[in-house]
Amino acid sequence: MRIGEVAEQTSLSFRTLRHYEDVGLVTPSGRTEGGFRLYTEQDVTRLMIVRRMKPLGYTLDEMRAALEVVEALAQSPQSDALLERLAALRAEAAVRREKLAAQVDMADEFLAQLARI
Repeated sequence: MRIGEVAEQTSLSFRTLRHYEDVGLVTPSGRTEGGFRLYTEQDVTRLMIVRRMKPLGYTLDEMRAALEVVEALAQSPQSDALLERLAALRAEAAVRREKLAAQVDMADEFLAQLARI
């Protein structure tokens, strides 16, 4: 897929996709003879993982580490060390989700206050 298709499918901007490539987070699997980026379904899967981590406040390095775990597990699904890292990643994501939910609750309370004014 070309960058436009990927941008549409992932709801990420061209600029974000290029940035992720520049920082080595998600690199397109190929390029056309004219230099246009070409993404595979696996690349899109990586992008969707990153997209879902972003609202939880993960840094680029943390995203990169999480992607390493996910990809390594695809190669060695029974690795105890990788399964431990996955469990830690899940626990951290759950904590971050709870913090985000609390922020949404506060936003809802604020909107309710404004509605009463």
